[in-house]
Amino acid sequence: MAKPTIQYVCSSCGAKAPQMLGRCPVCGEWGTYEEEVLESGRNAGITKFRNTDKSSAPKRLQDVEATEEMRIDMFNGEFNRVLGGGLVNGSLVLLGGEPGIGKSTLALQVLMQQGERKTLYASGEESVRQLKLRAERLAGNAKNLFISSETSLERILEQVKEIEPEIVVIDSIQTIGTEGIEASIGSLSQVRECAARILEFAKTRNIPFIIIGHINKEGSLAGPKVLEHIVDTVLQFEGDQQYMYRILRAQKNRFGSTSEIGIYEMRQNGLREVSNPSELLLSTAREGLSGIAIAAAVEGVRPFLIEVQALVSSAAYGTPQRSSTGFDGRRLNMLLAVLEKRVGFKLLQKDVFLNIAGGLRVQDPAIDLAVLAAVLSSNMDIALDAGTCLCGEVGLAGEIRPVNRIEQRIAEAQKLGFHRILIPAEQKIDSSRYTIQIVPVKKVTDAFRLLITK
Repeated sequence: MAKPTIQYVCSSCGAKAPQMLGRCPVCGEWGTYEEEVLESGRNAGITKFRNTDKSSAPKRLQDVEATEEMRIDMFNGEFNRVLGGGLVNGSLVLLGGEPGIGKSTLALQVLMQQGERKTLYASGEESVRQLKLRAERLAGNAKNLFISSETSLERILEQVKEIEPEIVVIDSIQTIGTEGIEASIGSLSQVRECAARILEFAKTRNIPFIIIGHINKEGSLAGPKVLEHIVDTVLQFEGDQQYMYRILRAQKNRFGSTSEIGIYEMRQNGLREVSNPSELLLSTAREGLSGIAIAAAVEGVRPFLIEVQALVSSAAYGTPQRSSTGFDGRRLNMLLAVLEKRVGFKLLQKDVFLNIAGGLRVQDPAIDLAVLAAVLSSNMDIALDAGTCLCGEVGLAGEIRPVNRIEQRIAEAQKLGFHRILIPAEQKIDSSRYTIQIVPVKKVTDAFRLLITK
C-alpha cells in the first residue's frame, strides 16, 4: 500500500509548504498552516473534473449564442434580490455567517417555501428530529421537502440520485467527508475535495446546491481559499445576535451583482423579509429629543433612512471618551476634529457617544453630515427638525462632498414623508421632479445654520 504523503497548506490563501511554517510567505498571515494528508498515486490532490460534454471544442466568440441563465424562483424576495433574480440551475452557492446568526434557519425556511417543488436538506450537524422541531417553528408549505442527517458525501449524492430534487442544501461543508481522502472531517483536504465533487455533480446533473460554511474568528469563511473560488456565489449572513435585524449580502456572484443586499428580521417563527427597512429603523418618538439626526444612507444599491444618535456630556475622568456603535470609531474622531477646527466647537473635555439605531453597521460616508448634526444637537441640547434628513460626506476642510445615488436617497426621503433634505451643493438635481424641499449646502457651517434656525 502506498505511503501517504503529508504537506502543509495555508488556510488563508491555499499556499503549500513541505514543512510547518509560522508565517505564510505568500499572504503574510500567522498561524494559518495546517497539516494535510495526501495519498500518493491517482487519488493525490483535488478531484479532476470529467467533462462529459463532447461539444466543448473552442468556438468563435461571435458564434456563441448568448442566452440568459434559467433561474428558479425561491419565493423569497430578499433571497432572490441578492442572487440576482433567483437560483441558477447547476450553480453552487456558499452561505456563510457567524454561529447562531440564522444560516440554517434561512436555508430551511427557503426550502419550506418551495411548495410542490422537490427539495433535499442534508444536515451533518443536526438529527432528523432536531430538523423537524425547527421546521415546526417556521411558516411554510413543505409538501416535498426531504430531510437527511448524513455526514458521508457519497451517501448524500446517492440520496440526490434517488430523490432527484430540484434544490439541495448541505449543512455544513465542514461536517461532510468523503471516503477518498484519509483525513479527518473538517480538514482542509476534506473541505476542498468535497466542494470539488459537489461542483462536478451539480454541473453534470444541472442541480443547484446551497452549502453552508462556517467562518473563522477573523470573520472570513473557514477552510481553504480555493473553496470560495470553486463556488459560483458566496453569500454572507451578517448581524448582531443582540438585535433582530440580519443582512444577507453577496461577496461573489457569477450570475448577478454583488451590490444588492437582503434585510431580514429574526422572529420566534423564523426570518421575516423587510421590504422597507427605513420604516423599522426610524423611531416615531424622536420629536423634541436632542442628539438625533436622520441620514439618507445607501447599502449596496439599496437606499434607506437611518437614525443617528449622539450623546455629548462632560467628561467624568481626565481623558474624554469616544465611543461609537455601528460607525467607524476612527472616522468619528476625524469628524470631531473637523467640528472643532472648522466650526469652533470645543469638545476636548467632553465625552462623545455615537450609536446607529437598529444595530446596523454603516460604512457609507454620506452619513458624515448626520453624525456631525447629531453631535451638535446633543452638545447644544437643541432638537433638530424631525422632518429634515441629511446626506453628504464631510471633508477635512469642512466642505460637504458629493455622494453617489443621490436621486435614490431623495426619493426614499420623499416616500417616507420628510419635507426637507440637505444635499451637497456640487450635485445638480432637478428639484421640480420632487415634492420634497431640496437644500444644497457647501460647508458644514452652512448646514448648521439651517438646522438650528427656527
